[in-house]
Formats: sequence, C-alpha cells, structure tokens
Amino acid sequence: MEAKVPLTHGSYYHIYNRGNNGIDVFLETENYYHFLRLYAKYIEPIAETYAWCLLKNHFHILVRIKDKSEIIESELTYSTTEKPKVIEASRQFSHFFNSYTQAINKRHHRTGSLFEKNFERKLVTSEKYFQQLIFYIHNNPVHHGFVKQMNLYPWSSYETIVSNKPTMLKRNEVVALFGDQENFIYYHNQQQNTNEINDLIIEI
Repeated sequence: MEAKVPLTHGSYYHIYNRGNNGIDVFLETENYYHFLRLYAKYIEPIAETYAWCLLKNHFHILVRIKDKSEIIESELTYSTTEKPKVIEASRQFSHFFNSYTQAINKRHHRTGSLFEKNFERKLVTSEKYFQQLIFYIHNNPVHHGFVKQMNLYPWSSYETIVSNKPTMLKRNEVVALFGDQENFIYYHNQQQNTNEINDLIIEI
C-alpha cells in the first residue's frame, strides 16, 4: 500500500475519505452531529477549516494546517491516553477518525474498519484550485443527487458561509476569495467546470 505523505504545517489540503468498500459512514442524523463535535475537538486545534461537506458514505474537508507556533498543545485531544512526543497533523486526523469509528461501532453494534485505511490528502497549490475546490465541495450533494440546490443540503459549510451565525470556519477569508458574499453566491449558482481538478477529487 502506498504510504501517504505527512501533512505539513502551513499548507492547505483537500482531505477526504469514504466508507470501507463504499459503506455508509453516516447512518442517522446524530452521526453527522457527532462527527462535527469530534472534528471540533480533535482538528480545530491543529487546522483552520475553509469548507466541508458530509455525505452518506464519504466526506470532504478543505483545511490549512496551522504552523507549529499557532498550535496550543494544551488544547489537543488524543484517542490514546499517551501524549505523543511530536505533534503531527496526520496523526491528529487519525485520532479523530479512530474516535468516530469507535463511537459508530459501539452505537450501531458493528466491528471492524469504518473508513478506507488511509484518508486521502491533496495539496492545494493555487488560488484557482482552492476556489474550484470550494465550489466542488459545496456542489457535491447536487452532483450526487441528494438535493437540487446546494443551499438545501444541511451537512455542508455553504449555509454557514452565507450566514452571519458564529463559526470557527474561515468565512471571511472564503468570501474574500470570491470578492464578496454576492459574488460567492453567484459563482456557486453557475455551472463551473471542475475538469481541471478531476484527478484531485473523489468519485463514489
């Protein structure tokens, strides 16, 4: 199996994974809430979040891994009792996914792997790619036929970005990338060509 490149501090990544053999990873509404609670617990201390979307059998997250100087070690949570000698973002994501898997297995009386073994990570290398990814992530529920309009899907960051409710999401930075909120909405209402990033996205 190909070894995954570790996440590096200060870099932007598209993080995604799907259920093992395509199985659902969100079996009921509470699972979505619990995933987000664990994300806040494990990932927010080490990463800034720009966009996300949770679907029945996979998810997408767009993040910037914080610089070492930005991480407050006392805020970190691990899925093991032993404190790691070195803070690694890749390992922190693994703690997150392990914790979610344990919770789902217990709640739904199942055993074994929930996700495919290693979560995927693609380095974001340009502003254009970054912008296209935000659209792709928010449009995923439309693409897969869950809703006809992305603003109707409850488990993505789209509605948070177009609202004023408190959030840890980097809303201002996302909106600024599109100019303003009006242009953000306009861009998302147009049919965008994501062919350029087809090799950097997941298809179920």
